[in-house]
Amino acid sequence: MPLLARIRGPRDLDALSPEQLDRLAAEIRTFLVDAVAKTGGHLGPNLGVVELTLALHRVFESPKDRVLFDTGHQSYVHKLLTGRQDFSALRAKGGLSGYPSRAESEHDVIENSHASTVLGWADGLAKANQVLGRADHVVAVIGDGALTGGMAWEALNNIAAAKDRPLVIVVNDNERSYAPTIGGLANHLATLRTTDGYERFLARGKDLLERTPVVGRPLYDTLHGAKKGLKDFIAPQGMFEDLGLKYLGPIDGHDIEALESALARAKRFGGPVIVHCLTQKGRGYQPAEQDEADRFHGIGPIHPDTGLPLAAAGTDWTSVFGEEMVKLGREREDIVAITAAMLQPVGLKRFAEEFPDRIYDVGIAEQHAAVSAAGLATGGLHPVFAVYATFLNRAFDQLLMDVALHRCGVTFVLDRAGITGTDGASHNGMWDLSILQCVPGLRIAAPRDADQVRLQLREAVDVDDAPTVVRYSKGAVGPAVEAVGTVGGMDVLRAAGTDHPDVLLVSVGALAPMCLEIASLLDRQGISTTVVDPRWVKPVDEAMAPLAERHRVVVTVEDNSRVGGVGTAIAQALRDAGVDLPLRDFGIPPRFLHHASRKEVMAEIGLTAPDIARQVTGLVARLDGATAEVVQTARD
Repeated sequence: MPLLARIRGPRDLDALSPEQLDRLAAEIRTFLVDAVAKTGGHLGPNLGVVELTLALHRVFESPKDRVLFDTGHQSYVHKLLTGRQDFSALRAKGGLSGYPSRAESEHDVIENSHASTVLGWADGLAKANQVLGRADHVVAVIGDGALTGGMAWEALNNIAAAKDRPLVIVVNDNERSYAPTIGGLANHLATLRTTDGYERFLARGKDLLERTPVVGRPLYDTLHGAKKGLKDFIAPQGMFEDLGLKYLGPIDGHDIEALESALARAKRFGGPVIVHCLTQKGRGYQPAEQDEADRFHGIGPIHPDTGLPLAAAGTDWTSVFGEEMVKLGREREDIVAITAAMLQPVGLKRFAEEFPDRIYDVGIAEQHAAVSAAGLATGGLHPVFAVYATFLNRAFDQLLMDVALHRCGVTFVLDRAGITGTDGASHNGMWDLSILQCVPGLRIAAPRDADQVRLQLREAVDVDDAPTVVRYSKGAVGPAVEAVGTVGGMDVLRAAGTDHPDVLLVSVGALAPMCLEIASLLDRQGISTTVVDPRWVKPVDEAMAPLAERHRVVVTVEDNSRVGGVGTAIAQALRDAGVDLPLRDFGIPPRFLHHASRKEVMAEIGLTAPDIARQVTGLVARLDGATAEVVQTARD
C-alpha cells in the first residue's frame, strides 16, 4: 500500500522512519505531477515544498498550531497531508480550491492568495495567543518573492518588537516568485545562500578547537562571544538580527532531518525566529526544472511525461497587449514598462528582451510600482504598469493621491479583468471598474476584441495629463466584433432598424459577443435593440444620454461588480442629463465567488445571454402593460 494512502492527518507522519519519509516525498511528487497534469494548477511551487511541508507537520501540531501559507499556491502538499487527496476536480466546481480554504479544512487558516500578507496575519495571531494565555505556536511560511512586498516588512517591524512573543517565520527561498526574484533583498538572500553558514562554521571550529590542548576551549569561548561580528562576517544575516529576529539557516529545504532540527529549535526559542530554507521550485520533475521562465509555476493540462500542453492555446488577450507594447516601444522612446514580479504572466517578456533598459520589475510591490510610475511620468516618460486587475486593489491610494492628483500620464493595463474562475475569490478582477469610478480625471478603456486592445492602448498612452486604464479578460481572445456605426465616441455594434427602438443595450468590453446574442434573442420576441460599445467607459460619453433618450429602456452588461460599476455611472449620467428611463444593470453580485470555470460562474450568477434576455423581455412586457393600462384609462 502506498504510504501516501495511509496519511489521513498530520499525526500519521509521526511514526515514519527517515527512509519512509523520503519514500513518501517521492510518492507525493509523483502524485502531484499526475494530478496537476490532468487539471492544471500550480505545479512548480508545490514540487519545491514537499520536504518542507512534511517537516512542518511533524514538528508542529496543526490545527492547534497555526500554519499559514503565503501566497497559498504552495499548499497542495499541505492539503495531501491533512486528508485531502482527491485532486480529480482541483480548481473545478465542487472540487478542491487551488489555495487554502477554510470551507475545506480546519487546518487552513487564511485563504487570501494575495502575496505578502501572511506576516501580518501571523503577528495578529501571535498577539492573540499572548493575550489569551495560549501556548500554541504560529508558523508563517513566506516565499522570498513575497518578501519583496512592503507589507511583509511592516509586519516584520512589529513582530521584532516583541522579543518574548513566539512566532516562527519560514522563508521558503527558491530565488523566485513567478520568475527569478529581483532587488536588494534578493541579493541579500543570495549572499546568505552562497556563504557557508555560521552554524556549520562554528560547529566545525568547535570540533577542531576542543581537540587543541590548553588554548582550544578558551579560544572557542572567545570566538563564541564574538558571535555577532563573526556572523556578519561569515554569513551576513545582520539585516534580520538587527531587527531583533533570531536567524537560523540557510537550511537545505530538501533535507527533512535538517529541517526538523531547525524548526524544533525555532519552536523552543520562545520569541520571533526566521528559519531560512533553500528550496528548488519544480524539484523532481525534469520539464519543470528545465523551464527557466517560471519552473511550471502555473500550468494548464499537460502530458505528464513531456510537460507539453495537451492542446494548443489560441491567441490570448495578454499576448496581444505584449505584441503591441513592443511596437509602441519601437515607435516611442519615452514608453517604459513596469511589472510587479510578473514579467511573463502580464505579457512583458518580449518588451524586456528588446528594451532591457526600459523595463522595471519592482517585485511584489504594487504600491511602489504606482508611485514610481508617477515619478517616471513626472520625469518625462510614459510608464505602462501591467498588473492583474485584482492586484491593482492594493495600489488604489497611490493611484488616487500620487498619480491622479498630480495628473501624471501613467497607463495601467489590467490583465485578467472580470471573472477569472478557477483561481477563486481572490483572483476575480471584479472590482476595478467600481473602485476607479471615483478617481477624478481617470479614463478607463474596456476593449471588446484584439483590434480594440491595440487601438485603445495607443489611445491611452497618448494621454499625458491624466492616468488611463486599459482592462481586458483572461484567456483566449475571440474574433473581431465589427462596428456598424458610431455615436459620439461610441461604437454601434447593432442598429435597431427602427426610429423608436425598445432597448439600448450597453456592452462593456469582452461581453460584446454575448450582448449581440442577447439582442438576437430579444429580436425574436419582437423587441428592437440597439447595441453600443462605449469603448471608454469612464467618463461616460456625452452622447450616451441623447442616445438613451431615443429608447424605452437602457440595459448595461459588465464583467464587474454591479455595485458602483459602469451601470451605476451611466444611471447617474442619465439622471444628471434629465433622462428618466428604466435602467437595468447586469453584472457580478457583491459577493465572493467560488472557484469554477468562467462559464460556470457566469451561469451561476445569471450573467448569460438567455438569463438577461428573459429579464429584459419581462421588463419590456411590464412597460407595455403599463402603457396599455394608461391608454385604457384615458379612453375610459
